[in-house]
Amino acid sequence: MTKELLVLCATAGSIGFLHTIFGPDHYLPFIVMSKARKWSLAKTSFITVLCGIGHVLSSVVLGFIGIALGMAVMRLEAFEAFRGNLAAWALISFGFMYFVWGIHRAIRNKPHSHIHLHDEEVHSHEHAHVSQHAHVHEAKKKNITPWILFTIFVLGPCEPLIPILMYPAAKNSAAGVALVAGVFSIVTITTMTSIVVMMSLGLKVVKFGKIERYTHALAGAAICCSGLAIQFLGL
Repeated sequence: MTKELLVLCATAGSIGFLHTIFGPDHYLPFIVMSKARKWSLAKTSFITVLCGIGHVLSSVVLGFIGIALGMAVMRLEAFEAFRGNLAAWALISFGFMYFVWGIHRAIRNKPHSHIHLHDEEVHSHEHAHVSQHAHVHEAKKKNITPWILFTIFVLGPCEPLIPILMYPAAKNSAAGVALVAGVFSIVTITTMTSIVVMMSLGLKVVKFGKIERYTHALAGAAICCSGLAIQFLGL
């Protein structure tokens, strides 16, 4: 490995880490959906890694195609920006629809009390019919939420990767291109998963109390806001 390639790999790793840390869309959707849908830590990690692979691999494949066709960096970056807009609006739309569904579910699932008379003893208990009824049906239905997230993340670009790939490509080093792409991908996916796991573990011990039934709505709002932050704040 040449000194130039070593520096390039270190740069790719650093950019992958910072790109992920400062992009809440890389981890926030998984954290809030894990809490709302009560995913296990193993399932949350698997979905995060799967979406991370799709997210990075789509940009790697695009970069390889661009290199093979001799496309300029500006043209590739313009296409990546277009994909970024699609992904941001997809996050906004999905988050908003999930928020509306979560509000509807929370209203229907409002706890209420029943009074029971046993001989001369009177007591009441609080429960929610919708929640109990929904759990039975949710267990039978296939959950498409992970696949929606996967599709959105495949659309989402890794803009910093394209310029980094171009240098070893210009040197006609296929191994260098593969190495730089591999370092960037591993660092990005590892950072995503680490943040999601740590935050999910922290949220598992948090008791939401009376607002527990609004977790789906809060999850949708958080995803929608992350999409808005990407689209309008450039995060």
